[in-house]
Amino acid sequence: MSSDKLQVNVNEYLPLRDVVFNTLRQAIITGEFAPGERLMEIALANRLGVSRTPVREAIRKLELEGLVVMIPRKGAEVAKITEKDLRDVLEVRSSLEELAAELATERLDDEFKERILSALKAFEEAIEKQDDAEIADTDMDFHDIIFEATQNKRLITIINNLREQMYRYRLEYVKDQEYHSVLLREHKELVKAMFDGDKMEARRIMKIHIENQEETVIRNIQQSEQ
Repeated sequence: MSSDKLQVNVNEYLPLRDVVFNTLRQAIITGEFAPGERLMEIALANRLGVSRTPVREAIRKLELEGLVVMIPRKGAEVAKITEKDLRDVLEVRSSLEELAAELATERLDDEFKERILSALKAFEEAIEKQDDAEIADTDMDFHDIIFEATQNKRLITIINNLREQMYRYRLEYVKDQEYHSVLLREHKELVKAMFDGDKMEARRIMKIHIENQEETVIRNIQQSEQ
């Protein structure tokens, strides 16, 4: 098993099967379990201090979410990130984020401006520390505030439904340290356009921002397959 961090939080006010599911799901999303890594029921049960039953149930639910695949004669393994999956997610994300950038620009108030500047600073500090997990988290926080600034509950709900899938790919592109300076520059350009009230420029920058992420992850996927 690749991770020494994996542990179940028995204090959660949830049935044990749900706690195990959430624990394994988070481990996959954050990359503690690598794509293609086998998930052995007995080993996981022993590590988590639970029986095999909740582990088996969790793996079935993870398969339904597309995070786990069942391989004949091998068992369960973490689903690999494919170019097709990536393009599917980012096509949807690009459209939603472009719309969010436009709406947020129209509806920004002083409170959201302060929150965006604070998130931008936290993102820049994470990049300076070269902490990939923190970069991914602060990147997500930055975009989340833009979503909130749209003040469109339906849009926010749709984006939140894609949150885990987006986070998984976000972790992939922040691993490329050469790309960090591009990410930061694009965030700053986006903030400037939004604060200037130029909603079409904000939309254009957001589109480029997502396209660059797609290219970075696809390049990493292709290199890993060589």
